[in-house]
Amino acid sequence: MDSASQSSAGTADFGYRALVVDDEESLAEVVASYLAREHFEVTVRHTGVEALDVAREVDPDVVVLDLGLPGIDGLEVCRQLRTFSDAYVVMLTARDTEVDTIVGLSVGADDYVTKPFSPRELVARIRAMLRRPRTVGTQVPTSNPSAADVPKPRVFGPLSIDVAGRQVYLDTKPITLTRTEFDILAALSSRPGVVWSRRQLIDAVWGEPWVGNSHLVDVHVGHVRRKLGDDPAEPRFVFTVRGVGYRMGTGR
Repeated sequence: MDSASQSSAGTADFGYRALVVDDEESLAEVVASYLAREHFEVTVRHTGVEALDVAREVDPDVVVLDLGLPGIDGLEVCRQLRTFSDAYVVMLTARDTEVDTIVGLSVGADDYVTKPFSPRELVARIRAMLRRPRTVGTQVPTSNPSAADVPKPRVFGPLSIDVAGRQVYLDTKPITLTRTEFDILAALSSRPGVVWSRRQLIDAVWGEPWVGNSHLVDVHVGHVRRKLGDDPAEPRFVFTVRGVGYRMGTGR
């Protein structure tokens, strides 16, 4: 496969677009070939500048992004990507420390994989992300829904969560969340007052096959809280239950 082009053999089957960004050309080609076998339309780039340009052009569903890119590194690429795209981002890193993981997730990555890794496992994790139910805790009508069939927004004081429309409003003002942030909020709000463990949230949002550091949940919950103006010390919406996980509510 030409690293500057793509494979589109299976776009009729799934229509998913993937952008693979790694300065190790051989590794990028291997990842691209595995994705192409799974019928992804794949574009490969080797620098951060090229990656951002292409992401604006092709609007990928998922970006496989190396952390250690020359010039603009993967962290900055992800940070800029989040200003215009809600694509799932899987960060590739040769550094397996907790700090590096949290930093990568803090700029908007959805998942991370440490080198060396199995391309087959990487693709499986990507497919698991793309299979996420887009409306956690609701039943989506299959055809001709009436007004009665559409689930009502979930309201927590000034916070309104429209799961069917994937929209969030705080004091009637729209709040922009990434896919993962919305999925976490949708999961928590589906059972108000019930405590969700980190493992339960991982299973609900990332899927049961996912394995990795549970700090992934904490970082994304932190993103949600920040966007909702929800102080962890005096929360209004998302509460920490020490030693267990999180719950959704409007009071202690």
